[in-house]
Amino acid sequence: MPETKTRKPVVEGWFTVDEHPPALLGSRCTGCGTVSFPKETVFCRNPVCQSTRFAETRLSRIGTIWSYTDARYQPPAPYVAADPYTPFAIAAVALDNEQMVVMGQVVGGVGVEELHLGDEVELVVDTLFEDGEHEYLVWKWRPTGRSNGGATSRPTGTER
Repeated sequence: MPETKTRKPVVEGWFTVDEHPPALLGSRCTGCGTVSFPKETVFCRNPVCQSTRFAETRLSRIGTIWSYTDARYQPPAPYVAADPYTPFAIAAVALDNEQMVVMGQVVGGVGVEELHLGDEVELVVDTLFEDGEHEYLVWKWRPTGRSNGGATSRPTGTER
């Protein structure tokens, strides 16, 4: 009978692991409401705020693709890549409620040729790599199949 591996986030405290649906964990400044990811613990990232108090907050799970690219080269350590290395897509995702962009890997099997600005994606937790005892987890973005029609792009004024 195969042993069950312990599920462990690659970076502790950045996202929930055993909850469904998963969520990224950020912080909200109690002084001005600015949201940060990863969590802020020292000073507010809003330059006009002097607060040093924060509350943990779960970020939106759904966002829209603001930009994307592919990783054609193997990232350096501590990233652990599959052997042989397989390129993957990376998306910068706009979270409207938080007024921020969060980058992350796109789920396997989805390449840049399938991504479009304004496409809706959702947060999922997936295995980055495994060893004999652990399954190491990261967050990834998975397309939902819905698009806002490229609403993240701005008209140039030449459309008719």
